[in-house]
Amino acid sequence: MTTVDFSPAAEPLAAKLLEPAREILARYPVGRERSALLPLLHLVQTEEGYVSPSGVAFCAEVLGINKAQVGAVATFYTMYKRRPTGEYLVSVCTNTLCNVMGGQEVYDGLVEHLGVGHDETTADGKITLEHAECLAACDYAPVVTVNYDFTVDQATPQSAVELVENLRQGREQTPSRGARICSLKEMQYQLAGFADPRDGAVADGVAGAPTLRGVRLAQEHGVAVAGFDPDSPITKTKPARAEGALPPRTDAADKPVESKPSGGRIAAVAKKATETVKAAAGVVVEKVEERRHAGRTTDTGDLKDPEVRAAESRNPTADTPGGAEVASPEPTNAAEKAGVESNETAGDGKPAGDSTRGEQIISRGTADQKPATVDPNPGWQNVPRGTEEEK
Repeated sequence: MTTVDFSPAAEPLAAKLLEPAREILARYPVGRERSALLPLLHLVQTEEGYVSPSGVAFCAEVLGINKAQVGAVATFYTMYKRRPTGEYLVSVCTNTLCNVMGGQEVYDGLVEHLGVGHDETTADGKITLEHAECLAACDYAPVVTVNYDFTVDQATPQSAVELVENLRQGREQTPSRGARICSLKEMQYQLAGFADPRDGAVADGVAGAPTLRGVRLAQEHGVAVAGFDPDSPITKTKPARAEGALPPRTDAADKPVESKPSGGRIAAVAKKATETVKAAAGVVVEKVEERRHAGRTTDTGDLKDPEVRAAESRNPTADTPGGAEVASPEPTNAAEKAGVESNETAGDGKPAGDSTRGEQIISRGTADQKPATVDPNPGWQNVPRGTEEEK
């Protein structure tokens, strides 16, 4: 990374974050530093708790892109906050399974207890509450996380309220799984790609009972994949194809070059597949011919296409429905009768401006709408149409 002259907006953050930003950029190949935008946004949140305008300017100037590009990414992902966030971000899953298991009740209980709603922070700045679409822990539904770490599994409104009270009072809260609870800014430092500096903060927890339930049921009932050997090495490269299964080579003139006769298992499978395709193609041809001859004489003596026969049954004489002349309904009151009598005879269906009659209608309507006095400067709204002489 070359020397950057930071703007006044980015200078305060640059004084604190430039060195870790350089370390983040060094993880990416030369010319690909723009890929560092995501961890840089997390790095910004370690200082301010959200992506501020100063943070957007800092990221843009470090990467040599404009602020609109940074803002497009920062506003797309929910992990980048657009306003100051509390010390602890409490997320409650309210998606399908967690909701069925009581996730909405857990969220509603926290809303009532804390007096804040989604993406809002308590007055003491400790808790920001949010409902999450999915926290990827359906086997522990409903779940509550603190700063993206699993904290309460199979939560209830009571256990969730106890959790937030412990956090607000500074009491130790042991998470159900994962690392020790830290502040949101400390978590952002880890999400930027740096190790947790706290001694013993990272837990070595094992998978819980719900996660292992399927495996244990399979063991109890003797369910296993036939012939599966867990010690079998995983093949990292594709095996070579049998020589007989390779297609014939061609020279520059695209003429087949003599090769060994095809053989082997793969060739046999390919031959069988070709025969199956040909058989299917024959069936398709037969169906097409059958459709092409529809309406012609069949073995049953039927001379008509089914669609023609159905149409004739609905209208045997092929007359115009309702007779050749259909009388218009008589008006039921004087006002309606007067309106019908004043109607112009229907024309040829062209737009109003495409015929003499249309021009007459427009001219008549314009004359009727023209005000008694014409403002010499009427503005751009409601200007009446007129002829060139009138203009």
